[in-house]
Amino acid sequence: MIEVWHLIIGNPILNVLIALSHYLGGSFGMAIIVLTVIVRLLSWPLTKRQLGSTKALQDMQPKMQELQKKHGKNQQKLQQEMMKLYKEAGVNPLGCIWPMLIQLPIWIALYQAIMRALATTPENLLDLARRLYSWSLVNQAIPLSSRFLGLDLGQTGSGNGALGLLLAIAVGGTMWVQQKMTTAPSVDPRQQSTARMMTMMMPLMFGFLTLMFPSGLALYWAVSNVIGIVTQYFVTGGWGYLKLGFPSQPTQ
Repeated sequence: MIEVWHLIIGNPILNVLIALSHYLGGSFGMAIIVLTVIVRLLSWPLTKRQLGSTKALQDMQPKMQELQKKHGKNQQKLQQEMMKLYKEAGVNPLGCIWPMLIQLPIWIALYQAIMRALATTPENLLDLARRLYSWSLVNQAIPLSSRFLGLDLGQTGSGNGALGLLLAIAVGGTMWVQQKMTTAPSVDPRQQSTARMMTMMMPLMFGFLTLMFPSGLALYWAVSNVIGIVTQYFVTGGWGYLKLGFPSQPTQ
């Protein structure tokens, strides 16, 4: 099973990353950025669908608030009417989660690729040699330089000092903005509370992980988040739920 993973995802990403660094003047950091753009382009059909659902949910806000005022005291009836509204509009309120889940295998494979590509021990070099394709440009690119904008991309965020901390803040901050833009508000107070907690916990968790994982992976996260924010802004024509916030609660 592990070898199938490497054959289908791990090894291709490793070799593409090394090949990109060769074409980009030996810059491993630029190779990660370009790979991020490629991943975003490949996942565009899914992203476009998710953005469409987000825009539709934004347009539904007046109707959602009307239902909230009408059935605010009967949560069961409110949920039934909300599900009916979602169904009529052809909208999945959880659609914004899928792009993140799709990227999860890419994150894992990229983490492995960074650790292998920047091999520093004889054992790691042997493992790297086993996984390289017989492309001349790939072999010419080895060994790679891990330095990029003052960061050591193979070092953890905490190991990169102040720059690593700034990158962690960038990852957490951009993730928070993207979540606020794409997460549809709920009319259920309990779900609202859960949504608020997740909106805070996820960025904090990823920012903390950035300090523990190689900075090359954090660079991917930050660039991917920025691309997501820019795409969301221009496709949907605004800041989405970041501006709208959560609807007010009905008076009891």
